[in-house]
Amino acid sequence: MVVVDTNIIVPLYVQSARTEAAKALRDRDDVWRTEPFALVEFNNVLATYQRAEYLTVQEAKNCLAGAELFLQPNYFVVSHESALEMALRYNVTAYDARFLALAQQVGERLITEDAKLRAAAPELTQSMAEALVAG
Repeated sequence: MVVVDTNIIVPLYVQSARTEAAKALRDRDDVWRTEPFALVEFNNVLATYQRAEYLTVQEAKNCLAGAELFLQPNYFVVSHESALEMALRYNVTAYDARFLALAQQVGERLITEDAKLRAAAPELTQSMAEALVAG
């Protein structure tokens, strides 16, 4: 099991410089835990990419359907109180705090490419490269 935030999910479904690493992570461990809020953020990325004509409407819908199918069985909902506590403790957004709370509650480090978040909570986070080396 790995714990991931949205910036790890996106390259699994939308081609980018991080796609191969995201696929390697999935191949190594296909149980990805995330907070359901990740799909809200993912939707926003897909809408932005579609408006920029990086994706067609159908491609965006297909990406969403694939992500839902893959992620939903392993959702882990954190309480708003837990997210607030983490936001205050680490001085991060409530959005990012949801992922930190998830990592803390399941006892796994959050895999994220958000360098600012990793700097704020190094004991709860790691980069995708670090996760792949550790595996």
